[in-house]
Amino acid sequence: MTINISSKDNERVKYTKSLLKSKNRQKESKFIIEGYRILTLAIECNADLDYVFINETFENKEEHKNFLKVLEEKNIKIFKTINKIFNELIDTENTQGILGVVRFKEKKIEHNIKNEDKFVLILDRIQDPGNMGTIIRTADAAGVDAIIALKGCVDIYNPKVIRSTMGSIFDMNIIHCTQEECLRELKSKDFNIVSSYLNTDNYYHETDYGKKVALVIGNEANGVNDELIDESDILVKIPIYGNAESLNAAISSAILMYEIKKYLS
Repeated sequence: MTINISSKDNERVKYTKSLLKSKNRQKESKFIIEGYRILTLAIECNADLDYVFINETFENKEEHKNFLKVLEEKNIKIFKTINKIFNELIDTENTQGILGVVRFKEKKIEHNIKNEDKFVLILDRIQDPGNMGTIIRTADAAGVDAIIALKGCVDIYNPKVIRSTMGSIFDMNIIHCTQEECLRELKSKDFNIVSSYLNTDNYYHETDYGKKVALVIGNEANGVNDELIDESDILVKIPIYGNAESLNAAISSAILMYEIKKYLS
């Protein structure tokens, strides 16, 4: 059953709009996903979908009508509103006319790094939403077992991050913790901490990584923080053959992830 909402003062509308702010996402443990494709991926991945909003034109396509039937079969509430109100609930200009609100749970590192895990990604103050989303998507493609987002990273439930993950947000084991908790847990499980660092003679493709690797990707402007560098077991760099000063964080992470995955395989 679809419930029609025509007032911007409706409590469901106001609540959904509040989730565009990070502090409210964290307080409510919910975030917004927008677009038909990512909604279908959420269903396929059994994401904890709370409810859905559609605009007044979404049902014009037959495949969209069929998708709404799937939602109804799963007892997911559907709210329909006018385009003007719907557009206030999203941060994109070209909408597909559907959004969903998804519940999430914060994960404790001690319970979510398994003994059989061999490859973990540590993100140190990654700030750009596009970079964060691309890194999550690439980690999914490269077979990374878990991602640890340290304090200072952009909110992974930022709508721009969610779009950039292209659905990988539902596949990846993503953990938030302090740097101290991260290092303690990973060292206790015999991970080698590997940091990307320019001032080393070790090239990434000539390195012995060991059996279990935790790769650190640092802040876009400042790189990996000094304390993490000091705690690292291995420092590696990617050669620069041209005149560029450095590589984009997402690009460098992709190069390193695939090299390490090949090494561990």
